[in-house]
Amino acid sequence: MQEDNYTEFKSSFSDAVIESLVAFTNAKGGKVLIGIDDKGNPIKDFNIGTESLQKWVNEIKNKTQPSIIPDAQIIHIKGKKAVSFYMHEFPIKPVAFKGRYFKRVNNANHQLSVLEIADLSLQSLQISWDSYTAHGKTIDDLDFKKVELFIQKINITNRFLLTGDIPENLEKLKLIKGEAITNAAWLLFGKENTGYNIHLGRFKTPSYIIDDKMFNGTLFEMVEETMRYLISQIKVAFEIKGMPTQRTEIFEYPLPALRELVLNALIHRDYLSPIDVQIKVFDNKITFFNPGKLFGDLTIDDLKKDSYQAFARNKLIAEAFYLTGDIEKYGSGFLRIRKEIQSYSTMQMNFDEIPNGFLISLSYNEQKINTTHVNEGVNEGVNEGVNEGVNELLNLINLYPGKRVPFFVTRMHIPAKTIERWLKTLKTEGKIEFKGAPRTGGYWNIQRG
Repeated sequence: MQEDNYTEFKSSFSDAVIESLVAFTNAKGGKVLIGIDDKGNPIKDFNIGTESLQKWVNEIKNKTQPSIIPDAQIIHIKGKKAVSFYMHEFPIKPVAFKGRYFKRVNNANHQLSVLEIADLSLQSLQISWDSYTAHGKTIDDLDFKKVELFIQKINITNRFLLTGDIPENLEKLKLIKGEAITNAAWLLFGKENTGYNIHLGRFKTPSYIIDDKMFNGTLFEMVEETMRYLISQIKVAFEIKGMPTQRTEIFEYPLPALRELVLNALIHRDYLSPIDVQIKVFDNKITFFNPGKLFGDLTIDDLKKDSYQAFARNKLIAEAFYLTGDIEKYGSGFLRIRKEIQSYSTMQMNFDEIPNGFLISLSYNEQKINTTHVNEGVNEGVNEGVNEGVNELLNLINLYPGKRVPFFVTRMHIPAKTIERWLKTLKTEGKIEFKGAPRTGGYWNIQRG
């Protein structure tokens, strides 16, 4: 017999017994055995008076809020008397002991933070933060053009049919309540800064930042802005084959996997936390941090299995992205990521709970992307560009047509002479052209059919 998630030993009755019972109550239930030492053996001089049991039960009841009453009984272990206090999982959480809140985690009592207390309360009520009314906001604070695009996309995906006017449709999706709007509606369609950011950066080392960006907007907008940024920062190679010549882009990371990770960070983050979503791009790794640990009963070990059951922290936000077709059924994101990285021979996904949140990383062991199926006829200059930045420059020209050398120097933190050499390479290969007067013109991508 040993201590675990559901069992704890105490040599005598004290406040520590009540603390453990509260921790079990806020988790999945459990029992405290009194008169037992740390090794599970009965204590020889442990005595139980005729009124001890009822007195202890009353003390537990009086020191907890809401009051809990454990199943109490005298038991015998190895011929010696002991006391067993058992608590089921409590339906209304969290339960407090002397104004403090605890939850059983592994074989220890974890004191809950303010955010964890709020999170546990929402779970207990089976509602999510995003369904609450957005403080001080009304339907006039929503951008109806964004709502119209949202409704059109839903009807195209055919996962739900919306035929009414905008207020009626939003009511049907539980995103508004009369003139009041939910937190979800504000984050999805707000006219102004929502107050939640994505912080992105390009790093050479954990302390050496090459580029730094902050995005704020509606959730749908931030997904697209973040993807554009990531594409501009990662390498790309090209497969050239066939007659006439066809060129296929091979990105350093599978773009569908990156998109899933961005969606995961925004949809499942804890919006009670003021911390930003943080995405860091390194030479052979990208990390995604979102505030809030795993929700519900989901564990790290669960996520490693393809059969894990998902829990939606933000139910209305998750449903909105599901109805637009941006995500598939709940809980399938990690399955799709694993499938996408299978063709990248050295790539791996790692994840863990860390203080204040959840961290995911995509990385590969070799200093090159998996291009085993790229034929040997790829132009030498393009291959060199993958390693030295030519294709990063090409991506920037695609994203920001008409820009000149100073812009690329500032954006890439690369000397002007190097930028000019790379531009010459791209012009020689027929990928870009200079349009306009020498002093006012800029570089443009040459579109190929």
